[in-house]
Amino acid sequence: MIRTRTWHRVGYAGHVWVFDLDDTLHDASAYIFPHINRAMTQYLITHLDLNEDDANRLRRQYWHLYGATLRGLMRHHGTDPHHFLHHTHQFPQLRSMIVKARGLRIALRQLAGRKIVFTNAPLAYAEQVLKLLKVRDLFEGVFSIESTRFHPKPSTLGFIRLLRHYHMRPEHCTMVEDSLPALLTAKKFGMHTVYIHPKAKRPTFVDVRISSVLALPRIAATL
Repeated sequence: MIRTRTWHRVGYAGHVWVFDLDDTLHDASAYIFPHINRAMTQYLITHLDLNEDDANRLRRQYWHLYGATLRGLMRHHGTDPHHFLHHTHQFPQLRSMIVKARGLRIALRQLAGRKIVFTNAPLAYAEQVLKLLKVRDLFEGVFSIESTRFHPKPSTLGFIRLLRHYHMRPEHCTMVEDSLPALLTAKKFGMHTVYIHPKAKRPTFVDVRISSVLALPRIAATL
């Protein structure tokens, strides 16, 4: 006899959970972000003829100004976004770089409603990560940097395109993120906001702060 496990679902069917990917559904800071940062720095060295220090400085400057280094490169240097994303998101050993929280799939399955990933990462990378996390089938779709037409979070244009694409009303959505600027934009649209951070204080525009996405089912009924 095959025994099946059942979960008590929290939330309601008409709700939409909008998840960031990196450092929300998995720990990207351990191995993946350092790899991407090195690749972006090398891209700037090669294509903008910069030394390493200047390339690092410009990469960080554009990330702080625009939410993504790519946006600054497109705006100020005419960089082809597809070329940039291809060359900065090569992961021959991605499987070994993923840091997955045990119980992620169980936690996500406990949430009633639609689930969508909204990420500043390219689609091919996001799809790979979700499959390696073994949760891709739990999400209705992935709204990537390409989907926003290269207007990354926290840009309002990216959010507008997300809401229109999935026919969502913001008051029925909860944004789950590790980025405060993205959560601030989400709150301005009228979304509920959940901040993923182990220690930081909760700003006024954040409804709930939790240390891990695994805690989401416990607080979902309060949103």
